[in-house]
Amino acid sequence: MDNFIQKIKRVFIFLLIVFLLYVLWLSFNLLTIKTYKSPTLKVSPLEVNGVYHLHTTFSDGRKDLEEIVKIASQTDLDFIIFTDHAPYFESYSSRGWKEGVLVLAGCELYVNRGHLVALGPNLPPGVFSDNAEEAVERIKEAGGFSIIPHPYSSTIWTWGEFVDYSGIEIINAYSRLRKDDLFLLPFIPALLFKPEYTLLKMLIRPNQNLKKWDELNTIHPIYGYFTPDAHRLYRPLINLLRIHLLLQAPLSEDFETASKQVYEALRKGRFYNSINAAAHAYGFRFWGEKEENTVLMGSTVLLDSPVTLHIKAPFRFKKEIHLIHNGKVILRSTEENAIYEATQPGTYRVEVYLRARSPLRKNIPWVVSNPIFLIENKK
Repeated sequence: MDNFIQKIKRVFIFLLIVFLLYVLWLSFNLLTIKTYKSPTLKVSPLEVNGVYHLHTTFSDGRKDLEEIVKIASQTDLDFIIFTDHAPYFESYSSRGWKEGVLVLAGCELYVNRGHLVALGPNLPPGVFSDNAEEAVERIKEAGGFSIIPHPYSSTIWTWGEFVDYSGIEIINAYSRLRKDDLFLLPFIPALLFKPEYTLLKMLIRPNQNLKKWDELNTIHPIYGYFTPDAHRLYRPLINLLRIHLLLQAPLSEDFETASKQVYEALRKGRFYNSINAAAHAYGFRFWGEKEENTVLMGSTVLLDSPVTLHIKAPFRFKKEIHLIHNGKVILRSTEENAIYEATQPGTYRVEVYLRARSPLRKNIPWVVSNPIFLIENKK
């Protein structure tokens, strides 16, 4: 009996030591990990940042629209886009400037191929067709555009003949939250103290999404999105991922004008994505120069003469730039500026990786640009 009690004590002491070591390890990580910032960087009024793909209690979200807007107003967000499931009329009718944040709304449809997001300033009233191709056509007729959300989640998108989709989600945080991943168990308690840490640890490289995006871009220009797809945990998810729009003029105080500015930038691919909880990406730029003309991100340009591609990553912390051509890395740089003379047709885009100490895995792109498309002169 005494031997049994001694064994129990030893097991208890061992488990206690393991637990204390775990607490010390987790505490050290939470206290020493930070979000990298560039405090001296002057942010242009032409760069605005926001979050796309949020759900409210109008569909399957846990907070009402006003609560989420209040959370957004306490951050540095310029805009948010709600995407409640159809019927979407309640959130769509709640659009406007609210607490200093531009509040927009689209809807997430159930169609025969999976889920489909419809965006635009004037979505058509009534019920969309459950046929994906017909729904896309109706959205286009109303001046809107469509995005394929979480294409490889539990609600997988069934790919058919390409239709004129405008975008595809590259990172969808909610899809990761729903995964049963034993790797995440040691980090779950951090949700109570520093939830962004757990959310960063849960992210994995979106290989399938990136591969499919590159494949689709050989058919038709399509733009990539980082999205929280938030149904709960709104504050940390809003802080996790951002979309940075590059506008032609400062965001208007008039709602209708501002709405058109945001949708125009999204429609034309004039934006890049960042994992904001890991590091702030304000000031990143990707553009081209052809003779005396500037080639903006999202543009399609005839390659009848070389195009000089410029990448600007003005960050003091360690990072690594990757320039990608048709899905393959053709340039790597750890400098703040990189230049590449493009003489081959195809899709050129940029990924930037965080090389400073971070919970973000080293193979996950911290910044992802939209492409510049160079097409052959067929004469």
